[in-house]
Amino acid sequence: MLEGADAVYSPACGEGGRRPEGGAPHYDSVMSTLLLNLRNVPDDEADEVRTLLDARHIVFYETRPSRWGVSAGAIWIADDADADRARALMASYQAERQARARAELAEAKAQGVAPTWWSIVRDEPLRVLVTLLATLLVLALVALPVFMLSR
Repeated sequence: MLEGADAVYSPACGEGGRRPEGGAPHYDSVMSTLLLNLRNVPDDEADEVRTLLDARHIVFYETRPSRWGVSAGAIWIADDADADRARALMASYQAERQARARAELAEAKAQGVAPTWWSIVRDEPLRVLVTLLATLLVLALVALPVFMLSR
């Protein structure tokens, strides 16, 4: 049973939100809403989302990534009443960011500076070779049971 600072008691439990003597705790039923999982999210995008939420006066909080990478951290909306508004803002922000990224890629392609497969092979041949060898090793390991069962 949770005690002390780890317990979240609802004010409906009694005086000061404490558990009634000998009774079961009553936990607050309000939960935060996940807005953005920060796994593989660039820092500039996370900063823009924070700024957008601040500008619209939407209360949010963040959880930090775990030490071993199990959790990447997230941005949560604290109030359920703001959740729908935050999702709508996030959808319009992501559509705008997508359009901006596609325009930047189109401009880079027009200027001839967009990365291509051959430019990556030319610039980083060792990385490409190691990736291809690792891919072939995985495919061989997947195919190995088929060859062993066919004998």
